[in-house]
Amino acid sequence: MTTIRLLAADGGTTEVELNGSGAYARPAAPLQSRVAYAAAHVVPKAHAENTPGRPADIDWDATLSFRRNVYSWGLGVADAMDTAQRNMGLDAAATRELIARSAEVAREEGGSVVVGVNTDHVDEERIPLAQIIDAYTEQLHFTEEQGAGPVLMASRHLARAAESAEDYRRVYDAVLSKATTPVVLHWLGTAFDPQLEGYFGASDWQTASRTLLEIIGTNPGKVAGVKMSLLNAESEVTVRSQLPEGVRMFTGDDFNYVGLIGGGTVGQGEGRSDALLGAFAAITPVASAAIQALDAGDPARYLEILGPTEELSRQVFAAPTFFYKTGVAFLAWLNGHQPAFQMVGGLHSARSLPHLSRIVELANASLAFEDPELARERWHGMLALNGVGA
Repeated sequence: MTTIRLLAADGGTTEVELNGSGAYARPAAPLQSRVAYAAAHVVPKAHAENTPGRPADIDWDATLSFRRNVYSWGLGVADAMDTAQRNMGLDAAATRELIARSAEVAREEGGSVVVGVNTDHVDEERIPLAQIIDAYTEQLHFTEEQGAGPVLMASRHLARAAESAEDYRRVYDAVLSKATTPVVLHWLGTAFDPQLEGYFGASDWQTASRTLLEIIGTNPGKVAGVKMSLLNAESEVTVRSQLPEGVRMFTGDDFNYVGLIGGGTVGQGEGRSDALLGAFAAITPVASAAIQALDAGDPARYLEILGPTEELSRQVFAAPTFFYKTGVAFLAWLNGHQPAFQMVGGLHSARSLPHLSRIVELANASLAFEDPELARERWHGMLALNGVGA
């Protein structure tokens, strides 16, 4: 029996049986029952100065190869968003290059790509609403020029400047009026970014959601969907039930996605969500296989495949949640999608070895290792490097 070593918080080690891979098959035809995007990360050059505060120096071959792999499993790519370390190591110049390169790869692969549109290229911390509108519009037009779908991300500038819900309506109405293609609106909760407290004009989701729905309602044809990342299933289900026809709900809830995506198909109430998830970058083959099961009319198999991954995702996204990118990159390394466990901004140091060990344990349990022997070899090497021996 082949085993894999686990590390406890007290420094003790245990051995558990190494499971095989899920042996999932890539889809023979486009996925049908859900629209699903994996929010992808970036891979740095291992030898470069990707230290805190330095511009991102990206390994483009590995970064774009990861996106090609996502497309091969039938999922779309959500790029230049928080999973790509937007505002946490990915600078403005690298963001623009990532969007252009990713859009080109999507065309080559026949895949669907959406990318983040924000105001974060503006260096000043505080700017007026008019300048926020201009900043959003600049990134929006650049994204449209590249041929990618825009995701209008929550802006820290707007969170600082807005004094009322009306200010949010003013900014979003102005930006949406300039969009030439329907956009996805992204509502990112404070677990992911504490600087977004009170977004859409209120700290409670019930009040804030009314502003969001008003923005959608007053801009018919301009909004393709909403990505909710509040880690609160009730809020998503409530907003989802009130969306106008033709506006999709893309779950960004990395804690509760199994029931939200499955919806009534798996006995989880009326309706269902599509997906735009950082978690799906970590478990792409598993996510694809689960949606293939829904396509085949087999909700029980969907639950069997995807259900165990939710505990893994909760560990990856554990508080402080904004460090979840470390777990996504860690799993990409274990699965052979990048040569080193490195991240721009030095963010690979943001989680402890016991935290990563729990990710290893849960990935093994949920059959999320694409090559279990490689994952074991890399993890054991990392433990040895840190003085954890047999």
